[in-house]
Amino acid sequence: MGPLEGVRVVEIASLAPAPFGCMILSDLGAEVLRVERPESCLPGRPDPVDPLTRGRDSIGLNLKDPAGVELLLRLIESADVLVEGFRPGVTERLGFGPQVCAERNPGLVYARMTGWGQDGPLAATAGHDIDYIGISGALHPIGRAGERPVPPLNLVGDFGGGGMLLAIGVLAALVDRQRSGLGQVVDAAMVDGSALLTSFIYGLRARGGWRDDRGVNLLDGGAPFYDTYTTADGKYVAVGALEPQFYAALLDGLGLAGADLPAQMDTDGWPVLRAKLTEAFGQRTRAEWVAVFAGTDACVAPVLSAAEAPAHPHNAARGVFTEVGGVTQPAPAPRFGRSTVPVPKAPARPGADTDEVLGRLELSQAAIADLRARRVVA
Repeated sequence: MGPLEGVRVVEIASLAPAPFGCMILSDLGAEVLRVERPESCLPGRPDPVDPLTRGRDSIGLNLKDPAGVELLLRLIESADVLVEGFRPGVTERLGFGPQVCAERNPGLVYARMTGWGQDGPLAATAGHDIDYIGISGALHPIGRAGERPVPPLNLVGDFGGGGMLLAIGVLAALVDRQRSGLGQVVDAAMVDGSALLTSFIYGLRARGGWRDDRGVNLLDGGAPFYDTYTTADGKYVAVGALEPQFYAALLDGLGLAGADLPAQMDTDGWPVLRAKLTEAFGQRTRAEWVAVFAGTDACVAPVLSAAEAPAHPHNAARGVFTEVGGVTQPAPAPRFGRSTVPVPKAPARPGADTDEVLGRLELSQAAIADLRARRVVA
């Protein structure tokens, strides 16, 4: 069930990037066990609904107790991957750093998810997505000309440059292990990953095709034919008519094909062109423009909210969204020609599988009860 069937992952619970990376691994068939803090497993909490924790079993372990660490190490002995998102040095102090784990399991891939990375002047300091993409150069280009940079949610650091990078690093290390027989540490840092996402900008800069001024370039909202526009009903459309033939289709749909307009790539004329497009798009509703451009190559699409996106005909036809535990959310991706990726199971209550998982370690019910009484397990 999925191309990663048989891969066993132990995930130390954390927030955002590492859970996203582990969600991807789980979606693709890996068996992921999420290790929660005991205090997260207290009764009376609402049912979990976070898609980032879907598809896993859950155990509650007190990793500040040596007995809890020993249980974790026993789980690691039969695992392929460990994922942790602490600051550098924390797992070493707790007693399950890379060296200790490698002694138990030389083939273990030890994946570390941080913002700044395992070394460097900022490695030990706090930060969030916006800080990491701030120094990586990924935040500066995002925003309107003459205005402040706009935080792109936490998609660029936490998810694109973080969790996605982590998943790729884990997969690469597993491929390497097939040749070497040995695991290794994967140092996935959001500052590295978000910088990597800007690679194309450096190519454009090298040939004079990108200015460091915000909102004046081809792909940052500077070009009027690559931007969003307000429609008559106060909604928005996205326009990406870069190529000449697509731009011609855009003008044709807007009724501007014969108008006296500046040349498409005449940057001095972009303010005039933007005003014309703004005026034109304001004459009809979003739904009307969708109908006008349906079946054309004008590269015009509606800007949909999270509430609207699942119902779009294309998304519905491809099954881009699914329902898990009563919550509509993005479905696993990518698709495979031979492997089947099933709908993920709903997020487990933290600690819900503690007894079952410990039973796999051949612990008796009496031993589990003793561990629970000593607050080693949830």
